Amino acid sequence: MTTHSDKGTPQIRLTLPSKTLQKRARGFLALFFILAALWTLRSMLPALLWGGIFAIALWPLYRRSVQRFGQTVWLPLLFTGVLALVFLVPVSFISIKTADEVHSAFLWLDTIRHQGLPAPAWLDRLPVASGQVKAIWTEHLSNPDTLNELFHSLNVGHSVAVGKQFGSEVLHRGILFGFSMLTLFFLLKDGDSIIRKCMIGSQRLFGAQGESLARQIIASIHGTVSGLVLVGLGEGAIMGVCYVVAGAPQPLIFGLATAIAAMVPLLGWIAVTGVCLLIAFKGSMLAAAIVWLIGAIVLFVADHFIRPVLIGGSTKVPFLWVLMGILGGAETWQLMGLFIGPAIMAGLHLLWTLWTSNKVSAQRATHIVKE
Repeated sequence: MTTHSDKGTPQIRLTLPSKTLQKRARGFLALFFILAALWTLRSMLPALLWGGIFAIALWPLYRRSVQRFGQTVWLPLLFTGVLALVFLVPVSFISIKTADEVHSAFLWLDTIRHQGLPAPAWLDRLPVASGQVKAIWTEHLSNPDTLNELFHSLNVGHSVAVGKQFGSEVLHRGILFGFSMLTLFFLLKDGDSIIRKCMIGSQRLFGAQGESLARQIIASIHGTVSGLVLVGLGEGAIMGVCYVVAGAPQPLIFGLATAIAAMVPLLGWIAVTGVCLLIAFKGSMLAAAIVWLIGAIVLFVADHFIRPVLIGGSTKVPFLWVLMGILGGAETWQLMGLFIGPAIMAGLHLLWTLWTSNKVSAQRATHIVKE
């Protein structure tokens, strides 16, 4: 509709759009910005998710610290620094040990290039074909010329490319770790405000059930941290002591590797078995058998009694659901999936429980059965 003012200038008056159209337009605009933000931050999403997982896991302890020492910027900084050291100290230790082993390996390779690889004594104790195997070993491995031809046949350029790719990957992981620690700091510092806004948004979008779903996911992450991380560290500590007593090579590194592997159900068995094979290779068959037996007992008790209580007990989720979430999440999202997978299954289990516990649905199901 067009009208004219007193001066004769035409003015355009538009009819107001319907509220439904405005709601849809705002919804599409919000969806556009959400998708654009996710696409922009796609390379940093792992760091943000790790920061959120760390914040959820540390939040109860952080709140108790705030109640005791008061709200200060130094407290989230202290929590972030301590958590960073928890990761950096073992990684630094393993890196130093690995560098020493690599240096020793290069020295060993240089020695055998000039002197050859002598036949080990255990070849004489082979039950069959001892002479033939020793002759083949002497011909191909004890001869320095043969070994030099083998080394020259290796693709050195490919090894250099792999080394550069490994260095780039380490740098990328380091940057992601730094951003995850930065995310953790700000989540702890502004945690109360973030939680309050998330609760308001959840109430507006999903109603009262949105809060229940959020609490279920948080409880699942807490249970997963306790059931996987803490139990895995306990298993690694016990087996590390066993490795030291049994005389395993690099017992501290293998104890830490066992702890990390034990965080994934069934993977701890592979780690313990591998270390036991190394102990047996050194000639301690009895020690290897005893260590494997102790490991089997520790892993069996942890996987069948302790973890189901810690992970499923806090959320009332059957352990089969949790196990599927752990294994499926690890396959889909690697290490992060150990925490995301159980959280997804916990939310799905809550939705299933709410849907199937509806009284009207139960009455209808009973009526159908009677018919």
